[in-house]
Amino acid sequence: MPYQLVFATNNRHKLDEVAAKTGDKFKLLTLDDIGCTDDIEETGSTFHENASIKSHYIFDHYQLDCFGDDSGLEINALNGEPGIYSARYAGTHGNHDANIKKVLAKLGDNPNRTARFRTVISLIWKGEEHFFEGTVEGTIRHERSGAEGFGYDPIFQPDGYEITFAEMEMEEKNAISHRAIAMEKLLAFLKLQE
Repeated sequence: MPYQLVFATNNRHKLDEVAAKTGDKFKLLTLDDIGCTDDIEETGSTFHENASIKSHYIFDHYQLDCFGDDSGLEINALNGEPGIYSARYAGTHGNHDANIKKVLAKLGDNPNRTARFRTVISLIWKGEEHFFEGTVEGTIRHERSGAEGFGYDPIFQPDGYEITFAEMEMEEKNAISHRAIAMEKLLAFLKLQE
């Protein structure tokens, strides 16, 4: 019987990415699976704080081993924006099209298009909190390309590639993405606990 671990999200895209990484190592439960319908407010000022808020909420209310993540896009020319506001940069949470338009408008013709995706995971395991981080460096394209992925994937081209995240198959993106890197660290930690 695989060990159960709650992922504090109902974001289908995130779930698919993480499930592809975990395989059958443990049974991944969602907020829906444990009957949590609460909207966990991300009130932190950093990725670490927001990830921690999610995992603590689940642990405090359900006493289950769990992890929460927070991630976003950091653009150097915009002083790290959109950062923790990535999902709601243009005002409405999850309006990917409006968020991309705002980024492209703010960048304009700026030649400095370097950026990174960052993920921070807060794992609460046997009552103790552990953090895992992953980043992937890249550049922001002048226009979108590709239909896969979600969020800013159509304008983010990871270093060493000629295509955007949105042009990659999930397996390819999962091999190099910020969330994948953080998950690899989490899985390596869990392997040591066996």
